[in-house]
Amino acid sequence: MRKSTKYLAAVAVIAMGSASPFMVAAQTTQKSPARLADVMSAVQFRHSKLWTAGQQKNWELAGYELELVKSSLNEAIALYTDIPVDNIKMIDPPIKSIESAIATRNSAAFGKAFGELSNSCHQSIGRGFIVMTVPTTSPFGNQSFAPRPGQGKDVMRR
Repeated sequence: MRKSTKYLAAVAVIAMGSASPFMVAAQTTQKSPARLADVMSAVQFRHSKLWTAGQQKNWELAGYELELVKSSLNEAIALYTDIPVDNIKMIDPPIKSIESAIATRNSAAFGKAFGELSNSCHQSIGRGFIVMTVPTTSPFGNQSFAPRPGQGKDVMRR
């Protein structure tokens, strides 16, 4: 292959690679139900990890997972702007109770607060068929949730 042909081939590859993000952006919408479903699946995943960490009294991990749950919920709120503010705020009290239980390392309060996370948000937007429950087992066989000896005192990621 001649030098100029190799050069043109390299330029073509670079140009196609540079255009890929723009092609993907053009194919996706800003508010996609599939994207919201993906975010909410991540919330469900984190919800389960939060519960398991709390049950194992790994407060540092529980605080970390709670922050990830909150971050994912904020992302869902940004994607689904049609939800009335009152529907969004209904999860604030249980979230604050979970934060308090983690900060005080109180297993009983954690269990109660976790149970208060209800399905009323799903019901209020016509998705009452989505029913969240307290996990009965951990699907994470490849992760230890037990706290490590001497684990840090900071329980919430700031």
